[in-house]
Amino acid sequence: MIREKVAWFLRNLWAVRNIIIVFIAFVAPINLAIGDSKETKCAYGLIVMAILWLTEAFPIPVTALLPTVIFPLLGVSTARAICSKYINDTTVLFLGGLVVAVAVEEVGLHTRIAMGIISVLGSNPNMLMLGLMLPTWFLSMWISNTAATSMMIPIIQAVMTQIREANRIRLEGAKDVSDESDNPTIQTSDSISVNQIEGKIKNGAMLSVPTDTQVSLANNSAACVLEVEKSTDNSELRLFGKGLALGVAYGANAGGIATLTGTPPNLILQGQANEIFDKRSPGSDSGITFANWMGFAFPLSIVILLLSWIWLQLIFLRSLCIRKTDAVRTAAIKSAIKHERKKLGRVTFGEVVVLICFICLAMLWIFRDIPGMGGWAYLFHLDKDGKPFARDSTAAMLIAICLFVLPKSVPNIFCFIKSEDVKPSYTPILTWDTAVHKLPWGVIVLLGGGFALADASSSSGLSKMVGCSLKVFSHMDIWVMNLIICLIVAGATEITSNSATATLLMPIMAELALTLGKNPLYLMISSAIACSFAFMLPVATPPNAIVFSTGILRIPDMASAGIVMNIVAILALTLAVNTWAIPIFNLDVVPSIFNNTGVNSTCL
Repeated sequence: MIREKVAWFLRNLWAVRNIIIVFIAFVAPINLAIGDSKETKCAYGLIVMAILWLTEAFPIPVTALLPTVIFPLLGVSTARAICSKYINDTTVLFLGGLVVAVAVEEVGLHTRIAMGIISVLGSNPNMLMLGLMLPTWFLSMWISNTAATSMMIPIIQAVMTQIREANRIRLEGAKDVSDESDNPTIQTSDSISVNQIEGKIKNGAMLSVPTDTQVSLANNSAACVLEVEKSTDNSELRLFGKGLALGVAYGANAGGIATLTGTPPNLILQGQANEIFDKRSPGSDSGITFANWMGFAFPLSIVILLLSWIWLQLIFLRSLCIRKTDAVRTAAIKSAIKHERKKLGRVTFGEVVVLICFICLAMLWIFRDIPGMGGWAYLFHLDKDGKPFARDSTAAMLIAICLFVLPKSVPNIFCFIKSEDVKPSYTPILTWDTAVHKLPWGVIVLLGGGFALADASSSSGLSKMVGCSLKVFSHMDIWVMNLIICLIVAGATEITSNSATATLLMPIMAELALTLGKNPLYLMISSAIACSFAFMLPVATPPNAIVFSTGILRIPDMASAGIVMNIVAILALTLAVNTWAIPIFNLDVVPSIFNNTGVNSTCL
């Protein structure tokens, strides 16, 4: 009886857990809010938000709105100052990129790109894995990694279904041959033509193979051999499926770091870095542009993609990566790919228009301001320091706005009218209703909340105080400290929101670097990218959750493969940020606006 009452009480308590967590989050650190110190008051707000982000008692974007309430009431910053941080250049850049991504998904261009790459790379297991990873990696640079991953899941399932069905039919054929044999001992050269399997695939396209291809089936100890073969095939198929699923997730995670708009932590880095530079010298910025970010992150992304491909082959494909695939399995894979491509139909007018817009946007981003060379932005107005008025957000919004005007199909007007009975019509690629429903507005609010939190941390002195408290690590070489921080961040982001983690870390990393007399971008860039290295757990990032939801993977599979990938990715990041990132971002030089800071002047 008592046990039932306890269980009843706990169930009711669990039902209102979010209310309890919110209460604890606001009450537990209340001592920090009492007093005259702006640093501790800001710390109160940061701790409250950190608890709520970690537990998700509030939706993450709702928590991002708390600075508009907490900091004005505690006297940390004015409401006008806080609210002005929610929409800025970085936010508009992200919004424009998201609109273009919605257009790509709306016309189905992303699926055609993916199927085109898969078809070219072939049907061998290792190349098929690369064929699934490459388009996911590429598309994740420009569209939501959630959408890129979701698009690949049906392809994986179709391939696995075809292979499973082909194996079943092959084994059934082998059993029929062994049952009809009069001699139970070894019979060589008895074979089943692959053409006997043709037409029997139930789930997908018809299986088609060359007529002269045959599959040899030995009949010695038929029952035992068939059982072993079946067990081996099932084991290999399970491993193969796990490798494909993780390959897609890893491709999405690696692709996101390659561009500024690829993942929110990159934009959080740029936005908060610009705020820090502007606060020291109004009108200045961090110098992070779409072009120089790609110059740094794109090679790193390729390295991580290739290393993950090699690792997944070793752990899941094993002998399949070097052993020639049998004819039946090859035919099944080709059949699945052909079937998926056939579903797409012919290239549409809308796909061509969006592709042109997509390419134009990429070119505008890359050639806006190339260091040492200039760019198209210099053809327009410049400020007093000779910097162009136009930014990456200008190009993003130009193309985004065009997508609401350009036609999705050939307009049924004038000489293009197909029938006199049809009224003249015109349909744009995007409508506002479509954009409203498909844009992730919560991420935009989260970005704004991060900028507001960073501004409050900086203006109150909290980030400087935390940075000074971490100067105990100053005896380490800076690259060693950076490596340790990145490992900690990669571990933390496995169980927390990547964006929330980056939001909390950026101002602290900037002050820590300045405390050590280093360029603030050195630690900020490393920490921001480390937030995207979430390879271990389903909750770490949406691509991980999507592939886990298929049922192909178990948590031990993801954890055992992901822990190695975390370490490998951090090592690759450490190499990148200490080599080619230095000349790109001038990481070996502290900007002149920070010349009055250092260990002695900052932490007294």
